[in-house]
Amino acid sequence: MGKKPRPRRSFTPEFKAEIVELCRRGDRSVGQVAKDFDLTETAVRLWVSQAETDAGERDGLTSSEREEPAALRRENRRLREDVEILKRATAFFAKETR
Repeated sequence: MGKKPRPRRSFTPEFKAEIVELCRRGDRSVGQVAKDFDLTETAVRLWVSQAETDAGERDGLTSSEREEPAALRRENRRLREDVEILKRATAFFAKETR
């Protein structure tokens, strides 16, 4: 029997920051911190490395740089929807005034 996949959980940025802080203090290994908080070692390592990137200690995209494309796509979609609504409204009023 394989291990049952664990359900995907989400954690607040504050919680992640606390875990990263525990790892960086150096009293416990990443593996030990992960075990103590029932987290996967992979997730904890990712959080630590993202925190280092955000702090400018490691090359890579910061969290805000990672978030930006998704935010821009959302805004783009909203604007396209607004344009469609305005086109329909314009066509409607153009018919009304003839």
